[in-house]
Amino acid sequence: MQQRRYLLGVLFLLTIISCKEERRNTVMSGEVFGTTYGVQYYSEDRVNFQREFDSLFQVINASMSTYQADSDISKINHNEAVTVDSHFQTVFNASKRIYEATEGVFDPTIGVLVNAWDFGPEGTIVALDSLKIDSLMLTVGLDKVSLKKNSVFKENPNTFIDFNAIAKGYGVDVIANFLERQNIMNYLVEIGGEIRCKGQNFENQKPWRVGVELPHFDAEQSILKAITLYDEAMATSGTYRKFKTDSLGNRYSHIIDTKTGYPSKTNLLSISVISKDCMTADAYATAFKAMGIEKVKAFTAIHPELKVFLIFENDQKELETLSLNNFPED
Repeated sequence: MQQRRYLLGVLFLLTIISCKEERRNTVMSGEVFGTTYGVQYYSEDRVNFQREFDSLFQVINASMSTYQADSDISKINHNEAVTVDSHFQTVFNASKRIYEATEGVFDPTIGVLVNAWDFGPEGTIVALDSLKIDSLMLTVGLDKVSLKKNSVFKENPNTFIDFNAIAKGYGVDVIANFLERQNIMNYLVEIGGEIRCKGQNFENQKPWRVGVELPHFDAEQSILKAITLYDEAMATSGTYRKFKTDSLGNRYSHIIDTKTGYPSKTNLLSISVISKDCMTADAYATAFKAMGIEKVKAFTAIHPELKVFLIFENDQKELETLSLNNFPED
């Protein structure tokens, strides 16, 4: 299971479902993908889709969970022949598109280095020499992997594919798309802090409000700003919750630089990205953390469809923020 993550400041109030028919509000929550989820939606008939949600989560895990030994992605990583489903194909194709757009900064094949640096649920920094890292880097590169019809082909049999940086956002989209197929047009779906919403919150007759968390290295939680989302998705990626410290007290981010194989060193603490779908927002939030501020500014200048909010430390170790492409104010 993926390390459990705190909700990244989501202002998602789990409303107790009334027995009064006129409210027609349904709220559900649970655990999935190593974290928690919450879904709130308004429908003409109060319908509980728990069974359908569980089934969809199970299918996604069976396709793309690296924590399941018998999943399709695990079999591919062990060089077994697999016919992949539409979920895998959608995420693979989106990963290819974002890999190319970011010139390889976003790369699902960097997982072998993530494993080597011991960024699992437990553990300490493992001393790696440069020769070992260089050897592992020979397996990295989504350009070395192709999808032909329903089959995946790897140029290097040791290439390890890991969709954890995009699959959670995709899971949000799967649930949102399911609700829309049921003609439900007022909902909020959240998985581990990744969010997609549509319409409005009918409990208070207002648009959906979500929050961006103030970074705390001590696991404290507080909201820096609350914003309104209109038919959009938001994902947040940060270094302040998942990091390791070596014997000298150096702090290492779990984001690995795809060019060097070493943990990224950046003053960025949190990146929130708003996009039309959560899969895209999820992937870019991860990529931007590895880019650094100046490269993010240059990238978003030619990608106005991505609204971005950065929280970072300046040279005096003070927190600063930067909004790009009209990221919503409070």
